[in-house]
Amino acid sequence: MLSKRKTLQEIVEEWKKNEHVVYWHTVPEREAKVVPYPESLHPKLRESLEKRGISALYTHQKDAYEAVEAGKNIVAVTPTASGKTLCYNLPVLQTILHNPDARALYLFPTKALAQDQKSALNEIIAEIEATIYCDTYDGDTSPVIRQKVRKAGNIVITNPDMLHSGILPHHTKWVSLFENLRFVVIDELHTYRGVFGSHVANVIRRLKRICRFYGSEPQFICTSATIANPKELAETLTGKEAVLIDRNGAPAGKKHFVFYNPPVVNPVLHIRKSAVLEAKSIASELLKHRIQTIVFAKSRVRVELLLSYLQQLVKHELGSRSIRAYRGGYLPSERRAIEKGLRSGEIYGVVSTNALELGVDIGQLQACVITGYPGTIASTWQQAGRAGRRQEESVVVMVASSSPLDQYIIQHPSYFLERNPETARLNPNNLIILVDHVKCAAFELPFRRGETFDGVDVEEVLEFLTEERVLYRRGEKWYWMSDSFPAHGISLRSASQENVVIIDISQTGAHRVIGEMDRFSAMTLLHEEAIYLHQGIQYQVETLDWEEKKAYVREVDVDYFTDANLAVELKVLEEDRKRETSAAEIGFGDVMVLAKATIFKKLKLETHENIGSGPIHLPEEELHTNAAWISIKREWLPHWNDARLEQGLIGIAHVLQSVAPLFLMCDPSDLHVVAQVKSVHNEQPTIFFYDRYPGGIGLSDALYQVMGQVLAEAKQMIERCPCESGCPSCVGTDAWSTHAKSDAKRLLHMLK
Repeated sequence: MLSKRKTLQEIVEEWKKNEHVVYWHTVPEREAKVVPYPESLHPKLRESLEKRGISALYTHQKDAYEAVEAGKNIVAVTPTASGKTLCYNLPVLQTILHNPDARALYLFPTKALAQDQKSALNEIIAEIEATIYCDTYDGDTSPVIRQKVRKAGNIVITNPDMLHSGILPHHTKWVSLFENLRFVVIDELHTYRGVFGSHVANVIRRLKRICRFYGSEPQFICTSATIANPKELAETLTGKEAVLIDRNGAPAGKKHFVFYNPPVVNPVLHIRKSAVLEAKSIASELLKHRIQTIVFAKSRVRVELLLSYLQQLVKHELGSRSIRAYRGGYLPSERRAIEKGLRSGEIYGVVSTNALELGVDIGQLQACVITGYPGTIASTWQQAGRAGRRQEESVVVMVASSSPLDQYIIQHPSYFLERNPETARLNPNNLIILVDHVKCAAFELPFRRGETFDGVDVEEVLEFLTEERVLYRRGEKWYWMSDSFPAHGISLRSASQENVVIIDISQTGAHRVIGEMDRFSAMTLLHEEAIYLHQGIQYQVETLDWEEKKAYVREVDVDYFTDANLAVELKVLEEDRKRETSAAEIGFGDVMVLAKATIFKKLKLETHENIGSGPIHLPEEELHTNAAWISIKREWLPHWNDARLEQGLIGIAHVLQSVAPLFLMCDPSDLHVVAQVKSVHNEQPTIFFYDRYPGGIGLSDALYQVMGQVLAEAKQMIERCPCESGCPSCVGTDAWSTHAKSDAKRLLHMLK
């Protein structure tokens, strides 16, 4: 029998008394701010909106419509489920209704989002009884539909990868699109950062170049989750000045944000109870009272663990089909069915990797449980935005793991709640990425003497490619001279020219390529016996053929991950900037990194306990990139011996590897931290932070600007950790000395 069902409000009141709730934050409800329809809005569009019960627009929707109508490029920034789609659908449909030849190109980072938009748009098109053809163009599109989209598509919905390799190189088949392209819509703008964003910015440069060739100049309409620099990101990505639309008019119900820290189960190592087990308990409490809940977990293993437990728990009361998982690897039909069930209320709970962080239409749920800090403030608010119907109360519970990053966030709620979300960084002029796209652009259209690549002088690059016999010059033009076309060999997710291809051999006789990785990252992530995660699925590397650049992997289900040690020799090639404090010297410049993977460890998923290790047999790799560094002046360390100094520096490096990404909106693996007792550069004890991509993507450059804040946060993280001499939540387990924690604190105190 089901016990008396509690309301969300009753559960919330009970949780307020829980000793492991370390902080409680309530976001007050917000009234809608609405304004009348614009005078110029087409009567058919007005009628369609009124049929849906929309009698007025939110302020941001009208602001966006009017800015686009005035010919401006825009970036609209409002929270999840605030009606951002009307910011682009209204002006696009308005234009096509007045001019049936007009075209629009929509870019979404995932196929699920593209399918959502296609459905929503076609509903509106049917209601307004217009002859507007809208369809998706991606890897799943059939040849018959592809031909129709190319010839007659008023609105073409695709993704950056397809634009890069399937549309731009074949622009002669898309003449009607490029001649009449009025709008380019870029949704989920905040996902275009780092290497991926740097590539996409160059794809946009190629798109604009082809548009100019066909005589069009499209406007850009971007939408983004809340980040610190949306206008700057939009302008860097599109190469166009943009107007920021951020006067959010959407309503929101009251939202409780609960910071939950599991109990300590190993006081010596200061390891806490599994975040997954605690998330299970919290989610089951909500589900057994039929409160519609989403649980976010970081990997496929955690998703499946949570799903099986929750289904078992509620199968007699709700039926096991009422709790579902949602992740990459599911068939599109399965994902659509789950999305529909969530919207209708037939499904009470869903456990997801970050696949549901983006704006896939699942309606609004009442509760959200986040298993471990997602890595950025922006991502956390995206996940939290899944809870809360427009006018109803909702709750978000963030359950911390034992990791330094999680413990820092859970013990510093003000950091999370009072700071702006992170700044998204990209570097379109990274030379390796730029050269790749100049090759693609030259294949698409010859370069003329004096022509820039969207304002970037590339004549030296063209001359270099001519010497390499990739291009040939005839008169005033450079032409592509190879048989193959370059886009197929260039991944938008890597800055390396020599990628390792990852091949799944799980099915006998049905080998398939599931991804690729730059050689430098492959040393530590694709060595033999490594556990490689792809779309949340665990694979073990069976063989790594370094010469042929192929990694053969097989699907497994294990309760550990692997972490490789990298022996790094780092030399400063050129110092671009430097500043000094009384005790330290802070620098930024070009560096050469010589790295050799030595051994790997097997670490348990939840506790990070070391359960095994093995050697790695790979050659040394060289990387030219950018780095920021901080050196302690030797005169401040008269009585320190090198062994003790090394332990203190290793401890600081461990903390900084966790703290730095907080400021940079990057994955911890994008930036590497190396400690040297005596650096070759200045013979001082030095900690280097380098971009793990050839040529750098701007992370260490940004870190140079905020080094003082990063060091202050690291010092607080160590000081507030309750362990005695160091643990996984502060200075890590590599700093073996009993003095490691106190020495790290003393060194950071000097650097403040």
